[in-house]
Amino acid sequence: MSEKVLELKGLHAVYGKKIHALKGVSLEVRQGEIVALIGNNGAGKTTMLKTVAGQLKPDQGQVLFEGQSIGGLPSHEIMRRGMSLVPEGRHIFPRLTVFENLEMGAYSRTKQDLEQEYAHVFELFPVLGKRRTQFGGTLSGGEQQMLAMGRALMAAPKVLMLDEPSMGLAPVVVDKIFEIIQRINKEGVTIFLVEQNAKRALQTAARAYVMETGAIVAEGPTSVLLDDPAVKKAYLGLH
Repeated sequence: MSEKVLELKGLHAVYGKKIHALKGVSLEVRQGEIVALIGNNGAGKTTMLKTVAGQLKPDQGQVLFEGQSIGGLPSHEIMRRGMSLVPEGRHIFPRLTVFENLEMGAYSRTKQDLEQEYAHVFELFPVLGKRRTQFGGTLSGGEQQMLAMGRALMAAPKVLMLDEPSMGLAPVVVDKIFEIIQRINKEGVTIFLVEQNAKRALQTAARAYVMETGAIVAEGPTSVLLDDPAVKKAYLGLH
């Protein structure tokens, strides 16, 4: 069995003094996997990703990356170690060009190895190559999602975390995004996918976790979860 690249142990996160967003979350992602995390709005999925990515500090528990504790490290250091986050809502820089947005994703890299990364991103997302001098804010929603993914890939991550990559996109664009996610994984990047489109996430990943109100309530191979009556009823709209 491949080794764990990301492991959460008993992770707690509290907003202010009242909102207990994460309640003892434990999970693992192994090298080369696509692992999904599904759950309704407000379940704590984004909080968990922000905590892993260093944007929030855990109140309790451990975040381990390649066996090393990274809980509480600044986000740029976590990124330098090999973990990139594509945030919910994309958060591209609207007044920078496509090329400049990609450049921002590569700030931790040395200049000499970037040509290969630009070429790789433009191969994955040909539309970005055509629009490299266009301002990010003038792109369509699907193109902005591709740009956010391309920016994250410029850091040459070992683990790519995606927060709601299909949000607000037309079905044909969603198909393209998930096709590229699978290709990135086949190229050797481990994927941790947070997605409200539960059916699509479970069809894409090999394993998945289900989160409710800050806690993991189910986990297992996606083939099993797709047939789980509770998962079908709560997340797939099937009875």
